[in-house]
Amino acid sequence: MTDETELPVTPTERATLEDLEGTPHARAFEGEPQTIRLRLDAGETVPPHQHPDRQIVLHLLEGRLSVTLGEDEHEVNAGEIVRFDGNQDVSPEALEKSTALLVLAPRTDA
Repeated sequence: MTDETELPVTPTERATLEDLEGTPHARAFEGEPQTIRLRLDAGETVPPHQHPDRQIVLHLLEGRLSVTLGEDEHEVNAGEIVRFDGNQDVSPEALEKSTALLVLAPRTDA
């Protein structure tokens, strides 16, 4: 017997970071939340940009990044997780060859 108030369940999806195509960005899944693999060689940067109305979680899988968020600069090491507001300029620079997984979720307080 099922409860008529149950919400539908979406299918489970899987991806392997190594199989994703695209440099420096590759989308792991379609739809929300956006899930992106970022791969940068040492010295490579992404120009300042914004992700309006998004909260972002960056999990650095390998390497070391300097991430400029607005006026502040943060060094992020492999294994660290950073959450920040996309309504500011964001610019990562690889201090060494780096791979990160980013989740861009719609703001719930907007």
